[in-house]
Amino acid sequence: MTALATAPTARIRAAGPVHAVLRLQRGVLIMWAVIFTVTAGALLWAYGPGGNAAAADWKRKCSVHGCDWSAPITNYHLAYAGAEFVIGFIPYLAALLAAAVVGRESENGTARLAWTQGISPTRWLATTLAVPAALITAGSAVLVLLHRLLYDAHQVPVSWNWWNEETFAPNGTLAIVLPLLGLAAGALAGLLQRRVLTSMGLAFAATALALTTLGFARPHLWPWATSTGNDYETPRNVLFGDGGAVTSTGAHIADPMCRDSVACLKAHDVTGFYSEYHPASHFWPLQLVETGIALAVTALVLAAAFAILRRRTA
Repeated sequence: MTALATAPTARIRAAGPVHAVLRLQRGVLIMWAVIFTVTAGALLWAYGPGGNAAAADWKRKCSVHGCDWSAPITNYHLAYAGAEFVIGFIPYLAALLAAAVVGRESENGTARLAWTQGISPTRWLATTLAVPAALITAGSAVLVLLHRLLYDAHQVPVSWNWWNEETFAPNGTLAIVLPLLGLAAGALAGLLQRRVLTSMGLAFAATALALTTLGFARPHLWPWATSTGNDYETPRNVLFGDGGAVTSTGAHIADPMCRDSVACLKAHDVTGFYSEYHPASHFWPLQLVETGIALAVTALVLAAAFAILRRRTA
């Protein structure tokens, strides 16, 4: 009887902080639900009736009047481009959320009040972050799947490259992990500033710096593919990296810009040209390596946040 009586009580006590977080953050979580619903709806519309209408209009106008962007094609483009923008902004939204919550509870004393109610500071921060992290991660995973579904369908042959900045992250695991990095950055900013507005500003700037740095490093996270020939020859739909001339010894040098001058090419010992690029087959290696780096940075930022919290509440 004792074991049966204590088990429900233990479950209720364990669920208490989660219920408190849901209650305190219900406004933000409702906003996330609206963002998720609208974005998912836009992707589904573009995959279904919107994409079908755009594809039909494209075929009709291209075969008769020449290719132009009619209303159905424009609406299709706006739907998937808008969804990509929203998915790309979710890490910043997560950073602002965490910074606002942690900064607000540190500023008005809600956190210290919770610590006096039997909730340790570590558990308070873990629960504060775990609830939105679970909901945002689940929603982001669904949006990535829908985006991938739409991208693979490719109903209208407009320029939509796998390596585009706005398309690369929503097409894979990176869009699921980056919001966690934003949450971690927001929590650390909230603990450092302990003011809502300054915490949000710092979190946004830190997230922007991290994502920009990852974007610049992305092409160098996996070895380039190289092709050589009589010109800069690369397959279609590749991320071009660098190119130059090849000498008779196989060395790669800067292009001397000889054009068709045989004497110039001979003077520089140029026998051909090379190109470095990432083909479409490099998408997942680049995606997974960057995802791993983002997870590592997230872990480091979270470790710093918990270390600061423990030192302040020791």
